[in-house]
Amino acid sequence: MEAENGKQSLCCACCCRRPHWRCGHACAQCPPSCTCTQERSCSVLCDRSALAELPKEFPCEASSINVDKNRLKFLSERAFGTLPSLRTLSLDHNNISFITPGAFKGLPNLVDLKMAHNDYISYLHTRTFTGLKKLVRLDMSDCNLFNIPDRIFIEQMALREVLCFQNNFRRIPGAFRDMVNLTHIYLEKNKIEAVAYNSLLGLGNLRYLNLEENRINVIHDQAFQDLLRLENFYLNDNLLSVLPRDSFKGLTRLKMLNLGGNLLTNVSKTWFSDLVELEVLYLDRNRLLAIEEGSFENLTSLITLHLNSNNLTALPFPVFQPVYFLGRLYLFKNPWECGCSLEWLKEWMESYKLVRNIPCASPSSVAGLDLGEVVFGRANSSCVDPPELNATAAPTAVLSTTEYRFNSLITKLLQWELRNEMGNGTEGLRNATLPDGGGRTALRRGSRGWRSGQVSPTFTSLSRGSSWVSAAAQRWAFMRLGHEETVPTALTLVIWWKCARWEWANKMDRCF
Repeated sequence: MEAENGKQSLCCACCCRRPHWRCGHACAQCPPSCTCTQERSCSVLCDRSALAELPKEFPCEASSINVDKNRLKFLSERAFGTLPSLRTLSLDHNNISFITPGAFKGLPNLVDLKMAHNDYISYLHTRTFTGLKKLVRLDMSDCNLFNIPDRIFIEQMALREVLCFQNNFRRIPGAFRDMVNLTHIYLEKNKIEAVAYNSLLGLGNLRYLNLEENRINVIHDQAFQDLLRLENFYLNDNLLSVLPRDSFKGLTRLKMLNLGGNLLTNVSKTWFSDLVELEVLYLDRNRLLAIEEGSFENLTSLITLHLNSNNLTALPFPVFQPVYFLGRLYLFKNPWECGCSLEWLKEWMESYKLVRNIPCASPSSVAGLDLGEVVFGRANSSCVDPPELNATAAPTAVLSTTEYRFNSLITKLLQWELRNEMGNGTEGLRNATLPDGGGRTALRRGSRGWRSGQVSPTFTSLSRGSSWVSAAAQRWAFMRLGHEETVPTALTLVIWWKCARWEWANKMDRCF
């Protein structure tokens, strides 16, 4: 009993260094307006209590104190007295405007300090965090900081994680330099305009760096040279139009790089040459017009590549060397020119099913189609690009585009039906090839309406598998289109297709 009383007396002695402080002997002796819990350790909850100042006492055994969402405006020196067991302190969402130097003295074992969402904190003194030698995590997010002193963390050599996003920094604070134990830095949503060559020196253990949604328009040579263990790097949604030739040289452990939402117009083959462990690369929402050949050739670990929402029209295969290592490829929202240069991509889409939604912008005969729906013609065993339409012949242009799309649809639907209904008898159909002429025009419009012309690839290929299907299809096309004076509507096309399918299935001359 004497020993216990002696321990309590010692606790009180250490807590009462300021006249108004009294030490609570147990977690049960809780400050007014607060709730205390004693499970594995003593936690004090004073959040949402409309406190304008800190309580006069806290239990000496408190390991966690939460004073979130109150009306605190000022932290005096030694604001919490001496709490040797305190490891976590949260002061988020208050009105704090000034922190007296030495405010956290007496908290020698504090590991996690949260002061986010205090809109009036615009300045920190060099000695703000004096005494916090074991601090590991600091959160100053969504305050109003414009800078922090270069020597503010001189005692915090154990610091590993700093969150300062959504402030008003115009440069990366020099206070981070040579913080050898830092592993995570969050600086997104500031006003940083440049990354200087010395901004990130001495951060050899950094694994996570977030600079997204700033105003970065310049990155100096060798700015990232010391980030040899970096794994996740966010540079998206800035104003970058160019990058240094060897921007990411030496970052061999990088696994995720986000360059999306910038102003880049090309991709250089030197940028990613050292990123052998990169798994996810974002280049979306830029203004990319071209990708230099060999840009991706060393990305042998790449799983996901985002190239969507750019100005790309072509993607030649030599540019795209590690394509077969990919698990996901995003290419939508680009003005793709669906010529023979993308035939390899269509084949890859059909084989691996890992990419879709590649809408064609040109040639005009396939504009609006997905690349997977385009049927490439053949001439002397070589691919033939889909034709451009005559812009001055508006009705013919509309007809040809509709016809091209409809032929592609009919080809797929009839082949699917044949595979299901005819079994082995369609083997010849599956292996059929298009005639040398390419056969794009199945029907031409004459002075009295539509008349049959060159046999389309759809019907020619079908005839090799089944002559009666070919005959039915050609008869259906001529008889249904022969007397129409207007361009077929989508509904009409659906009706024609169902009618042709019924004729074919029942071997009848007419369905109506």
